[in-house]
Amino acid sequence: MTSAGIVTALAIGLAVGALGRLVLPGRPGVPLWLTMTIGAVAALLGAITAWLAGVRGFSLLGLVVQAGLAAVAVVIAVATTGKERSGSR
Repeated sequence: MTSAGIVTALAIGLAVGALGRLVLPGRPGVPLWLTMTIGAVAALLGAITAWLAGVRGFSLLGLVVQAGLAAVAVVIAVATTGKERSGSR
């Protein structure tokens, strides 16, 4: 995996992390920096997964794997860390 591939994965992950907060309605309980970090790490894992599967160089399949993993990770993080509400007042 080249340094350009790592930089591309980081850029995709940061973008997906920033945009992922817009997907779910309501106020997210996760700060923006955390969703961007989760997106970047997941996109790097996607790049490594694509590279291990034999996808070399800049390809649409590699980008889809990176963005897909980042999107899933951000949505899971935002959906599962919502602010808890107390049932009684």
